[in-house]
Amino acid sequence: MEASSGPSRSSSQEPDGPCDGADRLSALPDDLLLDVLARLPCAAAAARTEVLSRRWLGLWAGLRQIVFRGVALPSLEAALGRVDLPLPAVSLIKIRVPIKQQRPHQPAPKDKEHWRDSAGVPINSLLRAAARLEPEKLDFRIPSGISERALAVDLPCLPRATFIALNFSSLFSLAAVPAGAEFPALETLSLAECITDLGGLLSCCPRLRTLRLSRAVFPDCVIRVVNSPLLQELVVECEARLTQRVVIVAPELKQLTISFTSVVAVNITVLAPVVEKISWQCCYLGPYIVFGLWSLSKLRLQSAERQGEPTTLYIYACVDPSPFRAQVHNFRREIQRHMVAAFSVFELHLTAKGHAFGAFVVHHLLGMDRISTATRRLKVVLHRSEVILCSYYIPQ
Repeated sequence: MEASSGPSRSSSQEPDGPCDGADRLSALPDDLLLDVLARLPCAAAAARTEVLSRRWLGLWAGLRQIVFRGVALPSLEAALGRVDLPLPAVSLIKIRVPIKQQRPHQPAPKDKEHWRDSAGVPINSLLRAAARLEPEKLDFRIPSGISERALAVDLPCLPRATFIALNFSSLFSLAAVPAGAEFPALETLSLAECITDLGGLLSCCPRLRTLRLSRAVFPDCVIRVVNSPLLQELVVECEARLTQRVVIVAPELKQLTISFTSVVAVNITVLAPVVEKISWQCCYLGPYIVFGLWSLSKLRLQSAERQGEPTTLYIYACVDPSPFRAQVHNFRREIQRHMVAAFSVFELHLTAKGHAFGAFVVHHLLGMDRISTATRRLKVVLHRSEVILCSYYIPQ
């Protein structure tokens, strides 16, 4: 960990103990003492060195990397408040709250107004305390069980932050960014279980390069990532809600990873002309995308791990006795919507349950123009009492 010099102190200052010169460590300059404190695993451990002598009082507050591990939520804001301004630039604030805590539903002391923030959890006041120090990186994570309902979070302006990661192990709604607010240096944003409309937030992050959304919830069941002209990596995991539409406009995007579920046909718009690596997966919950006896259960588009190897289109379909039936052009249209990148390998997984599948494969899948034109290798995996693998190479 890095340490900053902080206010200069005299190296000739006498220790509190007997004046026999034995406490040579306390006589070292601040830069060296801060280097010692920076090697401790947590700022709380660094703060406990204050018991050594007056020489160490408040010295930990000059650390450039402030890491709290196992510090209870009610103590964190006070600890951050002990860092006086002006101070050397803080490169990192990292908060890891312990699992065992005072339950948030217990009555808060009247003098602890911040306990009334955000469903009884002092998230907003802690974020404001961290923002006061203008860190370059903010990594804030609390375990599950701290809050029993969704949190309401106001993300303060962090003008120097290049990295922000928020994971509260429960759903939280991110309030709209106030007018005029901006994150001019932000390059990486990671949010877990967040409910937000990304449009306003992304427009405030002109330098954003990486966006990671884990277990995300999108308003109106629409995954929308736009207003991010420099975005190069996008990771979206949206498995907890049913998706109806996907809109991604990212002219510089090179890596796309997305996973979502649906029960209806999905409207998809992806404008990412320079994407190089893709992992696309859509799972259908129930027999709603059907043709004849066949129901579409999952569709994947996956780049190879090794550079230079081909991308594969995976289609999973099964025989289903559902009374819902659709026209073949609707079935094909849904598959075509997911072909957001070029591929040359087609892998088909069928659960036939004793039914014939030749006509379905040859006429209705391989008969699709985009599949027949792009496919150079076909692999059919038949799932029934035993698994039969059939591989075919299609000459160019």
